[in-house]
Amino acid sequence: MIKVISMTKKGIIEEIFSKAKFADDPTLYRVFYRDFDSIRELPLLDFLKESNNFETIPITRIQLIKKNNKILFRKSVHELR
Repeated sequence: MIKVISMTKKGIIEEIFSKAKFADDPTLYRVFYRDFDSIRELPLLDFLKESNNFETIPITRIQLIKKNNKILFRKSVHELR
């Protein structure tokens, strides 16, 4: 029997953040998040400060995470509705 394990959106984002902070260069990462009717972009470390550990900006508002020009996470079209 094969067991399929899928990570939740929160798990994927937390994994990216953890890797960026502890095993990589966090300055290479950019976080795009919904701020009312617009999308804001911040470097990962600035996002973590501004979000106050996801207290002021919940993880559900993250739309996209990039490392350099590579997309690591993108909220699906179905979730944007």
